[in-house]
Amino acid sequence: MSLNDAPVGERAPRAGRRAVARRLLMCRPQYFDVTYSINPWMNPEKPTDARTALLQWEQLRELYLSLGHTVEVVEPLSGLPDMVFAANGATVVDGKVLGARFRHRERTAEGPAYLEWFAANGFDELLWPDHINEGEGDFLRVGRRMLAGTGFRTDVRSHAEAQEFFGIPVTGLTLVDPDYYHLDTALAVLSDDEVMYYPEAFSPGSRAVLRELFPDALLATADDAAVFGLNAFSDGLNVLLPQAATGLAARLKERGFHPVGVGLGELLKAGGSVKCCTLVLS
Repeated sequence: MSLNDAPVGERAPRAGRRAVARRLLMCRPQYFDVTYSINPWMNPEKPTDARTALLQWEQLRELYLSLGHTVEVVEPLSGLPDMVFAANGATVVDGKVLGARFRHRERTAEGPAYLEWFAANGFDELLWPDHINEGEGDFLRVGRRMLAGTGFRTDVRSHAEAQEFFGIPVTGLTLVDPDYYHLDTALAVLSDDEVMYYPEAFSPGSRAVLRELFPDALLATADDAAVFGLNAFSDGLNVLLPQAATGLAARLKERGFHPVGVGLGELLKAGGSVKCCTLVLS
């Protein structure tokens, strides 16, 4: 079969994929625990192991470093067990930082804490938002476009706020399945023009928009989505994703990516995995 004869819905492998070194922000799960429930994955009655969570997080950080990425670390604050999910802390485009304003009171203090880190680390253009948004949990940049989730956490009005601040087009997408409460649980950016996503997590209109924008997108199965396989990080070649998402890993490899399975089972008890732990600075 020639490259032009790839099955419908599947994209032929792209030649010349290369990794782009990124500067990332993470937060150690020093105070990790599940003491409340704000998403379907969280069960305070289920025991957690902070030591295991820290070990798994350290393995992810070391993996990023081994792949040539730079990792900055923000200090965790006591009483904020979800602060480990750095992706929710802000959104950064071209050095401009849109702060995060959380929907649930249990996480509201995280927004100012992250914005303070940015102010102390050379970021001059900072905006405290008027409307609720949960950072890269619901804002994902694809090239010079921002995909923006809404439905469970981020206020749809924040989409216009982000577009005005960043000066790039923002496309809104509505999530309809509470298991996929943030955009980064249902969609992952693979390159400047490629994504993978789980269609059933989105409203019919949003599925149509995604088909229009990304006709060759990799579509995840229910099984791979259910193990948080789409909560992934890609540097253009290497795709770090939960190791249980074996179907996605195989299909990524077919498209010329290098999938890397990561074990973050302890953090998944709070509804987070690879991307949740990773905020892209540049």
